[in-house]
Amino acid sequence: MTAAPAAPATRPMPHVLDTYGRLPFALSHGRGCQVWDTEGREYLDALGGIAVNTLGHAHPRLVAAIADQAGKLIHTSNYYQVPLQEQLAAKLCEFSGLAGAFFCNSGLEANEAAIKIARKIGHDRGIETPEIVVYERAFHGRSIATLSATGNPKVQAGFGPLVPGFVRVPLNDLDAIRAVAASNKNVTAVFLETIQGEGGVNPARIEYLQGLRQICDEQGWLLMLDEVQCGIGRTGKWFAHQWAGIRPDVMPLAKGLGSGVPVGAVVVGERALKVLGPGNHGSTFGGNPLAMRAGVETLAVMEEDRLLDNAAKVGAVLSAALTRELGKEAGLVEIRGAGLMIGVELDRPCGALVGRAAEAGLLISVTADRVIRLVPPLIITAAEAERVAAILGPLVRKFLAEAPAAA
Repeated sequence: MTAAPAAPATRPMPHVLDTYGRLPFALSHGRGCQVWDTEGREYLDALGGIAVNTLGHAHPRLVAAIADQAGKLIHTSNYYQVPLQEQLAAKLCEFSGLAGAFFCNSGLEANEAAIKIARKIGHDRGIETPEIVVYERAFHGRSIATLSATGNPKVQAGFGPLVPGFVRVPLNDLDAIRAVAASNKNVTAVFLETIQGEGGVNPARIEYLQGLRQICDEQGWLLMLDEVQCGIGRTGKWFAHQWAGIRPDVMPLAKGLGSGVPVGAVVVGERALKVLGPGNHGSTFGGNPLAMRAGVETLAVMEEDRLLDNAAKVGAVLSAALTRELGKEAGLVEIRGAGLMIGVELDRPCGALVGRAAEAGLLISVTADRVIRLVPPLIITAAEAERVAAILGPLVRKFLAEAPAAA
């Protein structure tokens, strides 16, 4: 047997590809919104696995449900009926007012399915080269197709040629959409995040979403809303677009749907319900019993514990506390978002704050170079939200005092 190659001494995980800028510690266990590392240090989790750990860590009901399901069936493949898929799909349709769901493993896969639906409906209508309207600063994933839909040159660099068939516009500009409608007859769909996550926590305005729904109806386009990060109760409603009183035709979901167990879904309305048929799309792992049980249990706990109300109320507490701590700072650009999806934009790159916050016992991320992103578990309490702001405020003030503003 060939021995493993010698590992560089400078990397703590030398056999894992070096694709992440990791902090220099490993987490070992958690409870609620608290986590501990392997050295026993405690952290308040304001990142929630990047909007994934809806029920926090080691939620007793989720743990029991996963253990119970693991003792029955973990995986069967989609050659057979999976009753838990129907149970979870029915709930998602109930909450969204849509008509059906396809299950996969991630937000990237859900977005791939959405792109395929938009292309397939175009071909079904006789459009040889269907196109999809996408957005500046968007992020839909890292596969070649979703990377092509993404609006970030930094993450696209080095992976060309990108997939054609995307028309890019700025967010919250209905005139740009009208111009596309007037000039491009190959468009079949508009595809956007209701709140851009990786792009800097940038919300689509309510009136913009309403206008977009009207234009899509007039043009016969699909309105496809990526709710991978902002859905599943994060803003105080099941899905962020519900604040605008509209329904999409296609809605990719993932992240918080399984509270940490990988679950992706694309939920569709009547216009897209029968676009894909047997053989058009599939997934080996997607919708397996373990993932579906995690999704069913997550939604049940959210309903019973009124976590949508908690997201709205505690999100307001957190926003107010951050405004109190930082609202007078000259280097603050804006505090924005909805519910428990909050971005704090500074006037300069602030990636250094991720490590500094961890040293102070707080887990956060920085996205779009200048935006502190807070997406804690939806079980976070008002007292914990106040602690987040109390830790973060002094760190940001100190950082702004010593770091030069961008030119």
